[in-house]
Amino acid sequence: MPKMGMEPVRRKALVDAALRVIGDQGTLSVTMSDIARNAGVSAALAHHYFGSKEQLLIETIRSLLRQLRDDTVLALKSAKGPRERLSAIVRVSFQADQFAPETIAAWLAFYSEAQRSEETRRFLVVYARRLRSNLVADLKALCGADDAVRVAEGAAALIDGLYIRRALGSSPVTAEASIALTDDYLSLQLDALSAQGHAA
Repeated sequence: MPKMGMEPVRRKALVDAALRVIGDQGTLSVTMSDIARNAGVSAALAHHYFGSKEQLLIETIRSLLRQLRDDTVLALKSAKGPRERLSAIVRVSFQADQFAPETIAAWLAFYSEAQRSEETRRFLVVYARRLRSNLVADLKALCGADDAVRVAEGAAALIDGLYIRRALGSSPVTAEASIALTDDYLSLQLDALSAQGHAA
């Protein structure tokens, strides 16, 4: 029997290993043995903690979403005003751990799996709604509700699109360049809306 205090440590090690293995192979068609080996534990222990590979993969995507949520909350606490908050959301989306090659590859694998798995799709819908909601909340203070939704959709699409291009290796854009591109989009949209308001 494993020590009681070791379960959270081992579970996290397995989730981290799943992320690495999925990232390395670029697919969710990995085995529990592959993941367990990467974590330095037996496949039997991995099954003991998660029951099945599917449950381990679900916990892995939950972990990614929790980390993204926690990082966003922390970044928003130190931002002053709605425009700084928007920039904070963009920075978190492309911060080092989220933009690491294995993390990007894992996200892409989960997007692919969402075409077949209702549970995976549900988690990704939660992510998309959370990102959109965070963006809209601060955009409303800067440009009104209708325009806020439109600009938020554009920014979210840009974030996801830059991730996909990076994952496919079709663009050499860095995390810093991705932040700048997305922030520039927000500034251009807000400046244009402000000019329209003054013209009216």
